[in-house]
Amino acid sequence: MTMGSWGFYAHKMINRAAVFTLPADMASFYKQHIDYISDHAVDPDKKRYADPEEAHKHFIDLDRYGESPLDSLPERWTNAIRRYPEDTLKANGTVPWQIYSSYWNLVDAFKSKNSLRILKTSTALGHYIADAHSPLHTTQNYNGGLSDQEGIHAFWESRLPELYAKGYSFFVGGAQYIDKPLQRAWQIVGHTYSLVDSVLLIEAQLNRKFAQNRKYVFERRNKLIIRTYSKTYSKAYHKALNGMVEKQMRASVILIGSFWYTAWVDAGQPNLQQLSGTAFIPDSSAHPLHTQSRPTGVSGGAPHQRLHHYAPKPYKKPFRLYSHGTMLWDDHRHAFHPDNYPHPLSARHEPGYSFS
Repeated sequence: MTMGSWGFYAHKMINRAAVFTLPADMASFYKQHIDYISDHAVDPDKKRYADPEEAHKHFIDLDRYGESPLDSLPERWTNAIRRYPEDTLKANGTVPWQIYSSYWNLVDAFKSKNSLRILKTSTALGHYIADAHSPLHTTQNYNGGLSDQEGIHAFWESRLPELYAKGYSFFVGGAQYIDKPLQRAWQIVGHTYSLVDSVLLIEAQLNRKFAQNRKYVFERRNKLIIRTYSKTYSKAYHKALNGMVEKQMRASVILIGSFWYTAWVDAGQPNLQQLSGTAFIPDSSAHPLHTQSRPTGVSGGAPHQRLHHYAPKPYKKPFRLYSHGTMLWDDHRHAFHPDNYPHPLSARHEPGYSFS
């Protein structure tokens, strides 16, 4: 499996909403940089175009491990590679291990007190947790190719959120400390996998009731004419799912906030108002962070760079939800969107959990 995830719209909305689950000692910093956390929620998907080792981090095809995959698969990566060839594990996906690896990366980032590293790692961790809540990220029938339902991947996790997520409630309560992060990652994918049959069966039943000319429409997106699921068909599917998409998005929000909070606690609860004060970021990366002009007497840096100050500021921007166009999908589950571009990020992993 190597397809993309949720939609750009859903990923950005989920990461953004997760900020509002954080306690006061974290919330000020995260709210200050909420646009970065939201806008860069899709960076791991973009990274796959530059890094062949990225794709397997977004999914796990549990049905490739027999009838009781959670009993067959060792919880820890070091034990898993003793039972299965590493290439096989990567081909079948590694998202629960990646969540755990990214969690430890975030612990290290908090300990380093480097604001940019914290933001990048938090954003990526949020992406992987959200992916683990998407049912079609847990099966080899990821896009309905094995059940004559081609296109269902983007339908469930991109088309439906774009149409209906503005009506969802993301008031999910406060982040909670996670005693066993790796075990929790496996619990996430286990529950998500239990939804796969419903995702596929409900759509198959609905398909028999709709003529093709009522199921699909053509829409213009960013100067492209694309075929997509009609609003009538989407409404019927969304209703038949009985709130599943909203529930999975809400679960993503609270778990992302909880993993961020847990990493911060496990790093010793550093004061996020006393982080490294500056970082050079290329203008071309379009980071939507607060900026100030270069202080008098400070020189250096390439001409295309400017100095970004991460000094705490009062957070005044209201909670907003951003929309983004529907993604298309290729035969290898890579997301295609006119805005996609290679965006390699640096990454560190806990010893024993490196996938590079």
